[in-house]
Amino acid sequence: MARKNSAPDGALRLNYRRTALIGFAFFGILLLWQVYDSWCPTFLTDIFARRMYNMSSYELKNSGNEQQILQVQWIVGIIMACDNLAALILLPLFGRLSDWTRTPIGKRMPYILVGTFVAAFAFPFIPLFFHRNNIIGMVLMMGVVLLFMMMYRNPAVALMPDITPKPLRAKANGIINIMGYLGGAAATVLGIFLVLSSYINSPDEARNVWTIELPFLIASVLMVISALVLFFTIRENKLSEELKDEMALGEQLAAVETPVEDDGPMSPANRRMLLAILAAEFLWFMADNALGTYIGNYVIYYLKSVSSATMIMTIVGGLASVVGFATAGSIADRIGRKWTISIGLAVTFCGLVVMCFAAPSGRVVGANGEFAFPSLLFAVWAIKGFGMALVHNCSFPMVVELCSSKRIGQFTGYYYAASMSAQTITPVLLGLTLNATQAWRTLPVYASGLILLSFTVFTALVKNIKAKKLANVKGLEALGDD
Repeated sequence: MARKNSAPDGALRLNYRRTALIGFAFFGILLLWQVYDSWCPTFLTDIFARRMYNMSSYELKNSGNEQQILQVQWIVGIIMACDNLAALILLPLFGRLSDWTRTPIGKRMPYILVGTFVAAFAFPFIPLFFHRNNIIGMVLMMGVVLLFMMMYRNPAVALMPDITPKPLRAKANGIINIMGYLGGAAATVLGIFLVLSSYINSPDEARNVWTIELPFLIASVLMVISALVLFFTIRENKLSEELKDEMALGEQLAAVETPVEDDGPMSPANRRMLLAILAAEFLWFMADNALGTYIGNYVIYYLKSVSSATMIMTIVGGLASVVGFATAGSIADRIGRKWTISIGLAVTFCGLVVMCFAAPSGRVVGANGEFAFPSLLFAVWAIKGFGMALVHNCSFPMVVELCSSKRIGQFTGYYYAASMSAQTITPVLLGLTLNATQAWRTLPVYASGLILLSFTVFTALVKNIKAKKLANVKGLEALGDD
């Protein structure tokens, strides 16, 4: 008797409903990181300004000493990089451990649940310690959140390829990323209504702790809910057994130069492919993380605009990313994953070149002297969002295509090791560069240069190997009956 979820002979099914439910794991991840990246660098800038100059960033801004804000960015970069350095070690570790784990609720789920609940509990303490000007407590809580999110992140991402055949992973990854961006959008909407710049640009006696506390509290609650939805709807062990035939067929149709063996060593061709992908990934994550880490300070301290403009820009980029994730799988089916990623990098580079010409408008529109936000950046972020969606959608499936089902957590660790090593280096390197140049214009120049280098490495060294033709289950049948 055929298994309940098995596909017809010679066909593979992408179960959209199940894939979207797995996406709740990524929903929680991007929700937390969007809040973390949008708010923590500015927290650090403000608190170090107090330590170095005995003045808040509000006082520095109003005293005409704005260049001193630039001079603390290298310290901000080091703190943000320490987080990523720890991730560089922890992500591969938890990925490999989850490969070896066997429990009644699966091999990934224990890490997802423990990581989520502890990180969600610690997260709201970050703004609380910041408000109390307690830098040790704030950095310590940032470390706790990081540790347990690393426990959660790798196993959560590995869950999709665990139960998705190789040729379908690009489309599945698009759905997973759309779910993640919904999490990021939820955090961004909070940032529009709870404006960080209204807190930072106020004197100490006018600062309301709830302006900065609520986004962290709400993010924690939504993270817990997303983990519970995942736990009650995805039965790892049951699905692994039911999908054995489809996974085996997926191995036969994989887009690899040489076949992958469960227990054998990697072939030289597949190893070269892996290293080339990881090298290009390292470079594009250096660019992307530089923008993510410093864009909030860029808007507040260079463009002199309100932080809500950053949040609106993020929503515009997120909507463009959703379009990219929704279409990337179909584009890759036609032209291959290599050229889909290459197009994404080229599009992103064009957007960042335009950003190099952005400048403060000089037109005062806010009660605290904020300038009008240059609308050109909304277009830039839309272009970048679409381009990087093509890149991220296809790059992770290319990496796990090169491993057997027994090593998905390990290869997920390789993928994140490349991204986290980039994110360890780039905040410090860019922070030092900003300090040396004393120019915020360095940010888009730095990012566009790295994207161009990544494009060059990727197109020159990565082969375009398309998956063998397969018959996909379509229509209502593709939704499954589980």
